[in-house]
Amino acid sequence: MSGTFITFEGPDGAGKTSVLRAIVERLAPLLGDKLVLTREPGGKDSQVAEAIRDVVLDPNLPSMDAWTEALLYAASRRQHLVDTVLPALAADKVVVSDRYVDSSIAYQGGGRRLGIEAVTEINQFATKGIMPTATIYLDIRPEVGLQRIQENRQDEINRLDVEKLSFHQRVTDAYHQLATQYPERFLIINAEQDLADVITDTWTALMPILGIHD
Repeated sequence: MSGTFITFEGPDGAGKTSVLRAIVERLAPLLGDKLVLTREPGGKDSQVAEAIRDVVLDPNLPSMDAWTEALLYAASRRQHLVDTVLPALAADKVVVSDRYVDSSIAYQGGGRRLGIEAVTEINQFATKGIMPTATIYLDIRPEVGLQRIQENRQDEINRLDVEKLSFHQRVTDAYHQLATQYPERFLIINAEQDLADVITDTWTALMPILGIHD
């Protein structure tokens, strides 16, 4: 694996979409076709992973078992790796993914109370231990993130967005546990700042990872 694998993580409402868009706009002129932008569940050029995404995020399936959900995310992730991430890394490209393994550990392991170790084990099997070079974590209190969703994303709310505050608090707690466990990989950004400041801090954190200089 010779390329660079960057993931973006954070609770709902942290502003990942806006931050990612701004970062990609800066990276595209520098990297050209060496930049691969993708996201989970699903992923760029992965028909099977996208089909699983449609099921796992369907708001009309509220009865989905928590373990089924976790396994579907892991299955989608495996296909995403095979179709998109690993070929790009083998070609020495920079892969930027909106969510990866940490999301499953936080949302299913923490939020769904399946256990961080159990969900980690499922994803170790699915990914064969492939982990990012670095993870940008947009840190925000769950109550602030949920307020943002209600104000700005009424047309895009999915099954996970409508969970109670306690669910999202468990998600955040799990993310914090991961950040403590892997401090060399997690780059923590205060997502409660103005968007421009969040973007600046994210870019500054990524520069040494990607070998970019002012």
